Amino acid sequence: MSVTTSVAAAPETAPVRAGPGLWQRVRGLLLALIVPLLLLAFWHYAVKAGMTRLIPSPAEVAEYMVDFAVGGIWDDAFSATLHIHLLASMSRVYGGFALAALVAVPLGILIGRNETVRALLDPFLQLMRPIPVTAWLPLSMILFGLGPKSAFFLVFLGAFYPILLNTVFGVRSVEKRLFEAASMLGCTGSAQFARVVLPGALPSIFTGLRLGLGLAWFVIVVGEMTGVPQGLGAVIMDGRTLSRTELVICGMIVIGIAGFVSDRIVVMLMNRLLRWSPSHHG
Repeated sequence: MSVTTSVAAAPETAPVRAGPGLWQRVRGLLLALIVPLLLLAFWHYAVKAGMTRLIPSPAEVAEYMVDFAVGGIWDDAFSATLHIHLLASMSRVYGGFALAALVAVPLGILIGRNETVRALLDPFLQLMRPIPVTAWLPLSMILFGLGPKSAFFLVFLGAFYPILLNTVFGVRSVEKRLFEAASMLGCTGSAQFARVVLPGALPSIFTGLRLGLGLAWFVIVVGEMTGVPQGLGAVIMDGRTLSRTELVICGMIVIGIAGFVSDRIVVMLMNRLLRWSPSHHG
């Protein structure tokens, strides 16, 4: 008598996607440093070779950046004032950006979903959109006076249109098949907004938020030309007036770093909220 023994095969497990290893992270960091280091090298040798006499060397800018942050080197009116000007600019950038997002996202969803609202508002908004923020500078000083209110308004204006347009695009790009599938599953009416429209439009909304926040940091220099005593834009304008190029470059560097960190925060939030999406890879 023969005995047949059957061995059940162990079920195959789905491969686990490993996160980026240490080498990938180091490699990414090294690649990201190539262009800045090449630029610094070109800057250093251009100044050393006498190609320009008005721009200080990277070492001189680094020395002034230390004084700008903690003082103890030049001891002038700008020494150890970095935190004061950075916080002043951050309050205007984040305040204007938050207000722009609070207005532009709901308005974009409404324009994207409602034909009547789109016919009513879209022509006017498209007419106003090409007007540059700098053109609003005199009018903002008339409406809000000299000071932080004008800067706040200009930042709001700079961030508003990228958020609005990307929100409208995201809402209108949601496939109609998703609405049909949701209706077949019993999701109708206002419930489709939370379960179909908003998830489908989120990638475009976050793209608009990133663009709007970047433009908010871009516009802050123009906004702080309205007579504010503190802020990175005010520092850059003072540096230009005083012919202190190192001060102008320090202000530019701080704005670049602050804008980069702000963008990374938005990206982290986007990756967290969109981790459910198979088309989003972080």
